[in-house]
Amino acid sequence: MRPDTIRPHLKNTVINMKKFLVNIWAYDHHAKFEVLAEDSCESIENSILDKLGEKSVKWEDLGNSYRDQRRITYEEVSNDRRPVQTKEVLGVRVAV
Repeated sequence: MRPDTIRPHLKNTVINMKKFLVNIWAYDHHAKFEVLAEDSCESIENSILDKLGEKSVKWEDLGNSYRDQRRITYEEVSNDRRPVQTKEVLGVRVAV
């Protein structure tokens, strides 16, 4: 990443960046996209606002059935293939 393309709230923190999957449901619409941010609420919120400001987010119309739902969720994206937890059963390691 070139220094002039790093967002201001992320300068000096490029090493600690994580990828997050963001889902937004609001006003009969849904959007799903990924952002890079530090593992803190403020950094994730700023990255979401930056992404929305770029107007690169594609919104899906859900119709009237989701009128009252307004929420934002995010989760860390991990490309690790190993199971999160394992335990040994009859001499074999299995995912829990």
